[in-house]
Amino acid sequence: MPTLFLFGASEGGLFDFDATLPLMAVQVVLLTFILNALFFKPVGRVVEEREDYVNTSRAEAKKKIAEVERLETELKDQLKEARLEAQKVILEAEQDSENLYKEALALATSEANASREKARLEIDSQRDEALNQLKSEADNLGDLIVERLLAKK
Repeated sequence: MPTLFLFGASEGGLFDFDATLPLMAVQVVLLTFILNALFFKPVGRVVEEREDYVNTSRAEAKKKIAEVERLETELKDQLKEARLEAQKVILEAEQDSENLYKEALALATSEANASREKARLEIDSQRDEALNQLKSEADNLGDLIVERLLAKK
């Protein structure tokens, strides 16, 4: 039976070690270099850039979170201080209003007492004056009665 050989290939066993094997090896190496240069290096570079971006973004986010937590703590402290200050101001205002109330009450009481004492003194003087006037009128009336009684006799 005649066998037809293409390209002058001879029949070998499982592996033929002619010029095809080195040619295929060169093609694989060449394809690896081409793929590495055109695809893997740019993709690797993009992946590294993205990884760097993610790492820097994470670091910045951690810094910002730490800053936010610090500011939150400061604001909480300021809020506590403001509340304490407000309570202090409210307490002082209550004490001031209580003192003003007591002072106003004391002043009103003293004015009322002074007014009552002045009225009492005025009433006493008017009573004494009325009594004196009554006494003088009684004396005049008594003298008049005595004169008329003596004049009739």
